[in-house]
Amino acid sequence: MTKYLHTMIRVSDPDATIDFFKLIGLEEVRRFDNEGGRFTLIFLAPPGQEGVAEVELTYNWPPEDGSAPETYSGGRNFGHLAYRVENIYDTCQRLMDAGVTINRPPRDGHMAFVRSPDGISVELLQDGYLDPAEPWASMPNTGSW
Repeated sequence: MTKYLHTMIRVSDPDATIDFFKLIGLEEVRRFDNEGGRFTLIFLAPPGQEGVAEVELTYNWPPEDGSAPETYSGGRNFGHLAYRVENIYDTCQRLMDAGVTINRPPRDGHMAFVRSPDGISVELLQDGYLDPAEPWASMPNTGSW
């Protein structure tokens, strides 16, 4: 039997990434620091979905010798993470208020795309149906997702 465990993304700023996912409704469920391997694993999930639908943030610590930390650029081969939200308009407004660009606004009341601090594309899908509403219905796309 196959069971989904989690999706892992590498991050350069764990705090900024955690703050971003909190705006969508995820919470930190556990954290593991590996001193020998010089990395931290942080698992996030929507409330009640711990162990079911988690995202693992992998933070590779800066080198001990003081050289530059790792940087990441996303490839289109990854695609995106997707989350169903209770109210897509409220979620997008919360993200915008925190300075997050809404790359693909929820013009249809159903779907939006944003990016995490490390450029990971995140799809937001409305739970149920909302009528198209302003300012979202006429808001243009920004960048890529």
